[in-house]
Amino acid sequence: MAGSLNKVQLIGRLGADPEIKQMVNGKSVARLSIATSQSWKDKSSGERKEKTEWHRIVIFNEGLVNVVQQYVKKGANVYVEGQLSTRKWKDEATGQDKYSTEIVLQGYNSSLTMLDSRGNNGNSNLVSDNKSSLPKDNLNQDNSDLDDEIPF
Repeated sequence: MAGSLNKVQLIGRLGADPEIKQMVNGKSVARLSIATSQSWKDKSSGERKEKTEWHRIVIFNEGLVNVVQQYVKKGANVYVEGQLSTRKWKDEATGQDKYSTEIVLQGYNSSLTMLDSRGNNGNSNLVSDNKSSLPKDNLNQDNSDLDDEIPF
């Protein structure tokens, strides 16, 4: 279908350490559970309320799986960008069809950004399958010298 888009962007915290498994073809897959929250003040009672949504993230990209395995732990604040996917499976106990909706990170249009600082240097890392790990400082370079090259 032309003109369609399947893109999900989330910023949230991991509820548990990543789960890394081997697939039948020998490649690794990572599974994450990310919580996103919103809070508001209840108009009638004036009390603070919060709602948390849990999202299943599945990473098939080998490079991202390795980074997740080494650096991402429970409580980490991350940004993920991927596609929404629903898969069907059969419950072994009841024989009923079940469905799971997940955010899949696979291919060139997926990325994972670790938003927490590492060590004492305060850098965060951007990782995607079409970019290598880049320190935050490299992304925020002073671009004042580029102004001279603009023709208008």
